Amino acid sequence: MHVLVAYASRHGATRGIAERIAETLLVAGFDAEAQPAESIKSVAEFDAVVLGSAAYMYHWMKGATDFAHRNRALLVTKPVWLFSSGPVGPDAVDAKGRDQKVAAVPRDIEALRDDIKARDHHVFFGAYHRDRPLLGIAERLMSLMPAAKEGLPEGDFRDWPEIEAWAYGIARELMSASVA
Repeated sequence: MHVLVAYASRHGATRGIAERIAETLLVAGFDAEAQPAESIKSVAEFDAVVLGSAAYMYHWMKGATDFAHRNRALLVTKPVWLFSSGPVGPDAVDAKGRDQKVAAVPRDIEALRDDIKARDHHVFFGAYHRDRPLLGIAERLMSLMPAAKEGLPEGDFRDWPEIEAWAYGIARELMSASVA
C-alpha cells in the first residue's frame, strides 16, 4: 500500500512531523513518502493520504488547504488523516486553563475534514526558535503583538513518541482495512 504524507510547513517543524509519520509507516511495512503539498500534482497513485499543516492564527497554510481542495474528488475515495502543528511550550494547558491542543484546532478544520471525509484530525505541538527569519506579513505583524514581545516559549516541543503512536494507529487501521 502506497501512502502519501503531504505537508505545508513554513519553518520545518511540520515537515519534521510529516517525515517521522512517513518513517513510522515505512517501519510498519507500508510504502510511504513525505512530500510538500504544493509539489504534488495528483494523489491518484496513492492508496491513502495523511495531510498536515502548520497552523497560524487558527488557520492551516494555503498550500495544505489548496492541496485538499484541488484533490478533493480523489481524496474522498481514499482513507485520509489530517494533522496540525502549532502550539508551543512545555505546558498542556494555556494561561486560561484551556487544553492547548484543543485551543489550537484550526477554525476551518471541521469543514475541511467533512469535505474530504477525513478519518481523524490530530494536533501536535510544534517548535519555535526566535532566531528564525520572519516570513510573510502575518509573521511580521504577529511579532509586534504583546504576547510575542513577552516571548513565546522557545524550543522544540514536538512529542515524537506521540507522533509515532498516531502513525502506528494509522498503520493498524490500514492493515485491518486491507484484511477486511
